Amino acid sequence: MTDSPSPTPQFVPAGLVPTAEQCDIQLARQRVCLVHANAGAAKTTTLALRVGEALARGLPAQAILALTFTPEARQVMRTRLQEVGLPASTVAQLTVLTVDELAQRVLARLEDEAPLPLLSARELKEPALDALEGLADAYPAYLDQLEIRTHDSAVSQFLDNLLTLKARLALDLGERDEEQPLTYVAEDRGISLTDLLWAQEFERLRQGGGETPQFRGPWDATYDLARLLRDFPESADALPTWRLVVADELHDLNEAAYTVVETLLARSSDGRDAVYFVGAGDRDQVIHSRLGASEQYLDHRFAARFPATMSYPLTVTWRHGPHLAHAMEAFKNKPVRSGLPVKTDLDVITYALDAGPDQDGADACAVQVIAALRRWKQDKHPLEGCAILLRDRHQSIAIENALMQADIGYRTQTMPSYLRREEILFLRGMLAVALDNLHTVEALPVREAIIAALALFGEVPLSPEELGQAKRDIAKQPELLKTFFQYQIQRVGGESARRRMAAAVDHVRGLPDDAPAHEALLRICADVAVENLAQRLYVHPYDTEVVTRSVQGFVAAARASGRSLRDFAAWIGAADAFVAARRGKNLVLLECVESAKGKEFDHVILPFLAIGEFPHPLQAAREEENLFYVAATRARTRLTLITPSDERQRSPYIARMDIAGTRARSDAAVQTNQALRQAQATGGARAAKTARSTPPPARGAAPNEDAGNRRDLKVPYADKDHVKKLGARWDATRKVWYAPEGVDIEPLTPWLPKD
Repeated sequence: MTDSPSPTPQFVPAGLVPTAEQCDIQLARQRVCLVHANAGAAKTTTLALRVGEALARGLPAQAILALTFTPEARQVMRTRLQEVGLPASTVAQLTVLTVDELAQRVLARLEDEAPLPLLSARELKEPALDALEGLADAYPAYLDQLEIRTHDSAVSQFLDNLLTLKARLALDLGERDEEQPLTYVAEDRGISLTDLLWAQEFERLRQGGGETPQFRGPWDATYDLARLLRDFPESADALPTWRLVVADELHDLNEAAYTVVETLLARSSDGRDAVYFVGAGDRDQVIHSRLGASEQYLDHRFAARFPATMSYPLTVTWRHGPHLAHAMEAFKNKPVRSGLPVKTDLDVITYALDAGPDQDGADACAVQVIAALRRWKQDKHPLEGCAILLRDRHQSIAIENALMQADIGYRTQTMPSYLRREEILFLRGMLAVALDNLHTVEALPVREAIIAALALFGEVPLSPEELGQAKRDIAKQPELLKTFFQYQIQRVGGESARRRMAAAVDHVRGLPDDAPAHEALLRICADVAVENLAQRLYVHPYDTEVVTRSVQGFVAAARASGRSLRDFAAWIGAADAFVAARRGKNLVLLECVESAKGKEFDHVILPFLAIGEFPHPLQAAREEENLFYVAATRARTRLTLITPSDERQRSPYIARMDIAGTRARSDAAVQTNQALRQAQATGGARAAKTARSTPPPARGAAPNEDAGNRRDLKVPYADKDHVKKLGARWDATRKVWYAPEGVDIEPLTPWLPKD
């Protein structure tokens, strides 16, 4: 960092010519700069340019910190730093960390011993259950209001809520009005009273009464440091000192992480040791509000804390062409341009809503998904470049069945196949009890999962050890399932659940072998009152609805198959085998949208773009818009939108994209970008020819340092003085010799890299 700004960059990147917007950010001199970037606008690359500029101006690599929010983003940051031309040795000297890794380093300076890391839900389950066991004694006044459940779903929901409370710094009850019941506090924070009190007891056990916590889970280091900085401001002295901090993906920022970053930036005044900050994010990619993410940090929190904050736009996307860029501009009502001379296909495909009892058109939509995949394959593109992105996981049922029928291999990442979800495993378990055919499920882990689902929906109060033993025993000896149902579910299960489950099993057992499968499933759902049961097991109304619709989708699949009860059970076994098959390549990705953020694909297919599906009526409108924006902007070459043929039933998002209205402008933009790309190529060739015939400049002349016209050289150390006399220069940032524009290249030919 130098004291005097320069109007031209001193760092010249390799392999790219920065846009005017990128140059502005590269040369920004304000202490706090926020980059408001569009999807695919090279946020990370632009931050790498800013780092390169600081290095070129003499700032030591050890004085620079690059922050991300995930290990994957951290690796991308390192890659981009090298791609812009920084030597690997220089990148190795830079500090590139996730926010949580930074917090861990700071806390390690203050703590005598490192807390035990418990980073998975499996590892956190035991301390969570320990905390739950002591809940009644810790809060006797609320004993009648506590809902003590030990099943995996309850623990999973609790851990999610705990993470939310910590991300928002909302775990501590603080000084509250003693007259205000804790039920109101829980409602205000969007969780159940049981989970709120459970979180207090869990945190008490985690802290252990000492200065150092007993263990840390995911993001606990960030939470612990943020609390420390707020409770004891003098602890900020433990933070390392950097002169430049760059941060990516600010749209994932939450209150705990913001507290750490804010303190890091506030440690110095505007003097010589001031910390400079450049953070990039896209307010339209805030989709994790349940984890505390919010656009408020980009919009006003930084500016309120640091009044001289300057905002810079980064509008040009390099992921897709003008057609999708302009459609997103219309959808989000913000400037979006593309720098690519290509057309990104925008295909809108329609399907008819069913006239039958389901009326959701799931099968018809799935048919169009298969058709879109086949067209892509006919166009000579690999299927592994395709991603089918869903708003909700219940939508996968019809699509998975269609993929299996078409023999198209698929993979999932965070979302399990519908056959492996709790609610479907429960129905499979009910059929297995009634038909006495658990042995037809070949995979032992699936058998164990079925037992766990029966215990969950049967509200059986087994300890983790008891349930684990039952799962292992029954998986090895499937005939024991009948005994488990009779002596566990029917004796100690929830009173209502066991009565209803027994009625459902008796009814199915009385059906003939050729009875339609869907009728049996409908009777099971009615007898156990599956929707009411889901409401008791899942806290959030949205989660309950997804589970209920998943069950409805499974019943619809049984109806569409036309199979009898036993034939359908056999088909499930075959489907299990298809899902379990480990195909090596050319697999389509099937995933929920929120898990695709930060990724990109050649072809993105968005099915079920219908009223009531996307946007989801139970979710915040703003976040639904952001979710669709994230989904659409994952596409590089083609975006396929599958929507009802009845325009009244279509998602309003499609009309807002104004695909037809922006087409002419997009066609013109493609031609403009093609002409610009051609001019750049022609100009570069002409400059190279001129360089070969132009004599060296007169002494004292300042050669033009244009990135497109300089020639890198491969110079051994022994030759450095010789090439210097011939006009070559040393790029201290990229650690490479080069011939500037205007220097006679002929004498330097021996040091040109061999192609």
